[in-house]
Amino acid sequence: MTGKEQSYINEAFDLNWIAPLGNNVDGFEKELAEYVGVNHAAAVSSGTAAIHLALRLLEVEQGDAVFCSSLTFVASANPILYEKATPVLIDSEPETWNMSPAALERALRDAKKENILPKAVIVVNLYGQSAKMKELADLCDAYDVALIEDAAESLGADYGERKSGSFGYFGVFSFNGNKIITTSGGGMLTSNDEAMIKKARFLSTQARDPALHYQHSEIGYNYRMSNIVAGIGRAQLEAIDLRVQQRRDVFARYQEAFQDIEGFSFMPELTGARSNRWLTALMVNPTKTWVERTTIIEALAEENIEARPVWKPLHLQPLFEGATYYPLQENHSFSDELFEYGLCLPSGSNMTIEDQERVIQAIRRLL
Repeated sequence: MTGKEQSYINEAFDLNWIAPLGNNVDGFEKELAEYVGVNHAAAVSSGTAAIHLALRLLEVEQGDAVFCSSLTFVASANPILYEKATPVLIDSEPETWNMSPAALERALRDAKKENILPKAVIVVNLYGQSAKMKELADLCDAYDVALIEDAAESLGADYGERKSGSFGYFGVFSFNGNKIITTSGGGMLTSNDEAMIKKARFLSTQARDPALHYQHSEIGYNYRMSNIVAGIGRAQLEAIDLRVQQRRDVFARYQEAFQDIEGFSFMPELTGARSNRWLTALMVNPTKTWVERTTIIEALAEENIEARPVWKPLHLQPLFEGATYYPLQENHSFSDELFEYGLCLPSGSNMTIEDQERVIQAIRRLL
């Protein structure tokens, strides 16, 4: 917390706006849109809700295909299943750990041959690092497919002169408790299409028709963000640049501490881009370290330090069994490699140098 959240919360109480309406909701939408560099935003209950609304607005329905990054948290793809659409999963590539333009191009080419182009492509910016958005956006434009940029983990990151989350037809953000800024729970859907954002607000408030009585002509959802939660978000957003620097400092200290360890390779930063380093992630090569990734996690747990593997790719999840998957190369899935060797270290913005040194020394003792 920044210490300023309470003033926005008090203002909501003083004005008696507690519901999913009010000055904080309006202010948070405006300020987030300005920060990201887009024209319009709708504050919602979660990043998952934002993705779901994006798919509804694109009229995704049963039988439609939606392409999605495979190396991501399940929330990126669950809304595809909400609409009974067909997920097609795309591998990552080594320079960003995000969606491979080459794999996406193969998938789009095949889809066009079969006359089943997807309604949307969901590109995830993993662990705060932007995907190769120009190449991916150019491909989507070439095939006339809408791009949804899942920037849930990458708020504050840059790609060239633009902010992460500003490249898609829709941008998606999350303010869950583990994100770089938090409202405890919440999300945002952004777009330069004002009509789409207005429709998103309509759908997210139970799709109530403009009638004196309660009338509903289409399915709606209870997806709006409360005025209190939005107040927390406004204070948090004021500190976003500081939070990004804090996370980058944590990453830099780990990188420096382990620079002599052969077999540790940290998540790269794409040339011309600036990651927010939401999590410090690396790959552990056991043939060089003589220690398995899982052994490191278990050793840290013994000292009450939590570390985790990278996300389990969706194409390996029971939920998506049978889904079509396009690997980086025909005989090489980079996501599988990341899952087998990837490690996420404690990376909180408020980590002290002493706390981080305890993590570093625990790992060095094991090695």
